[in-house]
Amino acid sequence: MRIAVMLSGRGTNLQALIESVHGFDAEIVAVVSDHEDAPGLRHARTANILTRSFELDQFERRAARDNAIADWLDENKVELVVLAGYMALLDDSFIARFRDRIINVHPSLLPAFPGTRAVDQAVDYGVKVFGVTVHLVDEGIDSGPILLQRSIELPGYSDPTEVHQILQTIEHELLPEGVRLMVRGAVSRDPANPQRLIIEP
Repeated sequence: MRIAVMLSGRGTNLQALIESVHGFDAEIVAVVSDHEDAPGLRHARTANILTRSFELDQFERRAARDNAIADWLDENKVELVVLAGYMALLDDSFIARFRDRIINVHPSLLPAFPGTRAVDQAVDYGVKVFGVTVHLVDEGIDSGPILLQRSIELPGYSDPTEVHQILQTIEHELLPEGVRLMVRGAVSRDPANPQRLIIEP
């Protein structure tokens, strides 16, 4: 399966995918960023993966930018889009073009603490159990059907930076696992409840 990864920052999840999925279960054929200087793009170039940046100020509006991204992904015959630290919202038209073919990793146990600063929200709330979610992307904010979740008890942790570092190690395992399930065709929506996913063994 041909995969595109979208990122905004350091690209640690991309690196995890390159090490565990790329060339094994699937092929990462393109990496997109909304920042041309995103450090994560270097991981892709080191692995000889095609990269391109689409900065919002190059376009009149977000929909035009996202349509250009979708066109580029189609040109490269991308079958699955993986959001790996991509911090921009995707336009509804982009999501429609890749319906049920976009997955995202999020540093909370959704539906709790969606959106940005999820770890900060959880720490401020005083939770003792944190976690990571991999989910399908829909038009809402981190509201798509949940594919995988993993929790970890961190009583006494009050520094969001420390918590996020711990959660990243889980992200680096859970996101590749989610990609492998999608590549294997093991994921489908429950006909009785479309917000629930069925995972075949």
